[in-house]
Amino acid sequence: MGTSTEKAGPDAAGGDGGQDGTGAAAGTGAGAGAEAVAVAGVAPPVVALPAGRPVALSPSRASDFMQCPLLYRFRVIDKLPEKPSAAATRGTVVHAVLERLFDAPAAQRTADGARSMVPGEWEKLLAKRPELAALFEDDPAGERLAAWLADAEALVERWFTLEDPTRLEPADRELYVETVLDSGLRLRGFIDRVDVAPTGEVRLVDYKTGKAPRPEYADGPLFQMKFYALVMWRLRGLVPRRLQLVYLGSGDVLTYDPTEADLRGVERKLLALWDAIQRAAASGDWRPRRTKLCGWCDHQAVCPEFGGTPPPYPLHAPDAGRALPVLPVEASGEGQGRMGAV
Repeated sequence: MGTSTEKAGPDAAGGDGGQDGTGAAAGTGAGAGAEAVAVAGVAPPVVALPAGRPVALSPSRASDFMQCPLLYRFRVIDKLPEKPSAAATRGTVVHAVLERLFDAPAAQRTADGARSMVPGEWEKLLAKRPELAALFEDDPAGERLAAWLADAEALVERWFTLEDPTRLEPADRELYVETVLDSGLRLRGFIDRVDVAPTGEVRLVDYKTGKAPRPEYADGPLFQMKFYALVMWRLRGLVPRRLQLVYLGSGDVLTYDPTEADLRGVERKLLALWDAIQRAAASGDWRPRRTKLCGWCDHQAVCPEFGGTPPPYPLHAPDAGRALPVLPVEASGEGQGRMGAV
């Protein structure tokens, strides 16, 4: 089905769970990651293979591998630390406000009330993650923090121009979903919001605190939403009626109406992607893939593309005929505008 983009006013459909249009953004196909594995990589030393654990893949980690197989290795296998990001942290605060806003009765869901929640949600996050204080440690007067909080408040306020929370009653918020495909591949993730219409139609909604991508980059966010749609279909036996991305940075609402054929295609791509990941794990061949996104990567010091040397590889290549290893379950990572996404 088609994708639509709108500069939306208040959500005309309210809580109908999928009758108002909104559209989809991005995703890279599995082929990109598999192709990247086929280019030159790092020859690791041989060390003992850890015991197998459940197989799991999330949209964030799938996107990592498609962007750069070595980045996937650094995050999932090596678990290298990454510096806190002001943008991602702001996204976490905004997501928390938009989730908890629905705890209040519909008449009390106002823009002013939502804005007032921002400082409190930041304090809650800081209590859980004290290391985030480093984001503003060189800001003794609190000016940068004040500007950062104001930006978060502006994003929250913009949401009220795109949807009307007084007419929405989400069935779920920050819903953790997990399913195991017939192949044994485990898929999991968090869905920001699930709306269900009186007719039973389901709409999956994701908030993005950045700007809507240009059309040539629109496949990535859409891939993420189709991933969630596939999991929901396998869990509940119902293809979501609509996938919706709400871009608070630009005021765009993007929608896509998936079909069973779409989701079967996503499943095939994920299986091919996982096969490429397993082969990279078995061989230790995690090829770096240099792109414009490298400028935002925390791991340039250990990346061969920038003259670095990766840490010793913690998995060893299996003997001939041995089954491919089961990778460790992924740690939480960051999605656009939110920390702690699976």
